[in-house]
Amino acid sequence: MNEEVSKKLELIRQTLRENEVQGVRLRGTDWFAWATAGASNTVLLTAETGVAEVLVTTEDAWVLTDEIEAQRLIDEELPANFKVHVNPWADAAARESFARDATAGGKLLSDRPISNLEKPLPASLQSHKRVIMSSELERYRQVGQKASVAMTEVLKAAKPTWTEYQLAGAGAEALWAKGLHPALTLVAGERRLPLYRHATPTGEQIGRQAMLVFCARGYGLYANLTRFVCFGKLSDERAELHSHVREIEAVVLNLCQPGTTLDKVYHALAQAYEQHGFPNAIREHHQGGTTGYLAREIVANPTTTDTLTEGIAVAWNPSLAGAKVEDTFVILKDGKLENLTFDPNFPSVEVEGRLRPVPLYN
Repeated sequence: MNEEVSKKLELIRQTLRENEVQGVRLRGTDWFAWATAGASNTVLLTAETGVAEVLVTTEDAWVLTDEIEAQRLIDEELPANFKVHVNPWADAAARESFARDATAGGKLLSDRPISNLEKPLPASLQSHKRVIMSSELERYRQVGQKASVAMTEVLKAAKPTWTEYQLAGAGAEALWAKGLHPALTLVAGERRLPLYRHATPTGEQIGRQAMLVFCARGYGLYANLTRFVCFGKLSDERAELHSHVREIEAVVLNLCQPGTTLDKVYHALAQAYEQHGFPNAIREHHQGGTTGYLAREIVANPTTTDTLTEGIAVAWNPSLAGAKVEDTFVILKDGKLENLTFDPNFPSVEVEGRLRPVPLYN
């Protein structure tokens, strides 16, 4: 962990030198986790920023927090590379004063600039965050496995009489039990499934089939996956929709090679939908993109020219009305994809050499 943090601090300091600034402040939950090799500044799950931030200068690396949080962070979260500056919880100005002193009142870079002395982070540092190091990949594998096992456990236990709230709650409970944040749990039961792509749960019974979606966060990294459960036989029409999305997904997964741009992937998906007879589907939901310390770091669209490289994680989610497929993959050295959210205990079929999930029959 300390070695990983040292590498990241050098990347940050290289950015300082290139941009001729005196410091970098990282406030977001994503950047805090990245800089600290997986530590968390999260207390309120729905907040984009947390209870501590990172301040890096040419000489020092600090975590800035208040007296409520400091001891827990020192005991349970932070690697040894950081000094800790503690301000009284009722005196936020003390933190700003310290930051000014530490940077000699100079210019700074920040992921969330809040003063005219702060500028946004450059693209070079953004790119470093999106490429997973080997130590990060080891943590990501743990997060992916825990999330996928939680998903399988919940859908095997699900009953058609459960409400969407119950299914979402069981999903969140299973993730918490494995030490993961349930950053997103979407559920659509039988009636709502064909109607909404982003189906936030309701008190309605799920009925004969349901979709469950996770964005599960651990060490700051997101495992994104979607699965379906059916009670009784799936209609031929619905089964065919699932087959279509798996085949459409294969097109995009085959393109996930170093050097491919995200707009190329988007246009290939648009063409695949059209070839399968669903020309409007590309406009009915975003198709996913790169992932990592955000559920989606970059969502692919017709103008995203960002390039895939070795070490980038992706999560695509092609969908039709009532069917969807989604897992989290990372691009390895040889250009192959590793499925971080694969669970051998969940039913699957082979699609172009990859095992892809099919609805679970309960």
